[in-house]
Amino acid sequence: MSAGDRLDLTLRLVQNAGKLSVSELAERLGVSEMTVRRDLNALESQGLLRRVHGGAIPVRPREEGGGFLARREWQSATKDRLGAAVAAMIEPGSRVLLDAGTTTAHVAEHMVERAPLTVAVLSLQAAEALADKPGIELLVVGGRSRPGERSLVGPLALRTLEALSFDCFVMSIGGVHVERGWTEFSLDDAAVKQVGLVQAARTLAVADATKLGVRAFSRVAPLNAVGTFVTDAAAKDVQTHPNGPLTLQSLRESGVEVHLV
Repeated sequence: MSAGDRLDLTLRLVQNAGKLSVSELAERLGVSEMTVRRDLNALESQGLLRRVHGGAIPVRPREEGGGFLARREWQSATKDRLGAAVAAMIEPGSRVLLDAGTTTAHVAEHMVERAPLTVAVLSLQAAEALADKPGIELLVVGGRSRPGERSLVGPLALRTLEALSFDCFVMSIGGVHVERGWTEFSLDDAAVKQVGLVQAARTLAVADATKLGVRAFSRVAPLNAVGTFVTDAAAKDVQTHPNGPLTLQSLRESGVEVHLV
């Protein structure tokens, strides 16, 4: 396990348990307590958890952080691996709609490897990542920039999307729930995703495993509205993601092609 993946797993374990001791983390990760303490100090310096006597506790609810910048470092190594895997599934020459989100920002960074592409982006972060890249024809969807997230939403964004057609919609998601399907925390973001699903020939959803089992505020679509879902292999681990295995089973039963990376 790389250092980045170990940090990601450490953060997930603490978020899921609410509090864990150094000894418990060392046993779960198979590393020394000295390594655990060093990792906890690194995560605390990024504002992702808080050290307490003998262990650590999370600093915010796991379901929803405080905007793009606050969430950018959460599971960053995992999200970059997901971004590379998703980009590799995009055919050169495609017309792609790229959703907003921290994971899709990593997808954007890897898309130049699949050029030539026409990419319409739904966030200012993705626009910055793809601007002036060779082989990338960049379309910035109009609309209102949602404060904190810099996702592009509102009537102007919806009208622009309705006038376009895409080969592939790369969709991020706030929650994947057995009964509620694909869900989002923002009504505005949910509305944009709903139009993207209609305007694309296929949809490839991507999210880290912490989103499995989460029932967010607004329902986007049933599980079978998406053709492919990419998440990380930790989704199979019931200790770190209690709802992961059941959610993966429901996705497969709904006809969704699931890729664990």
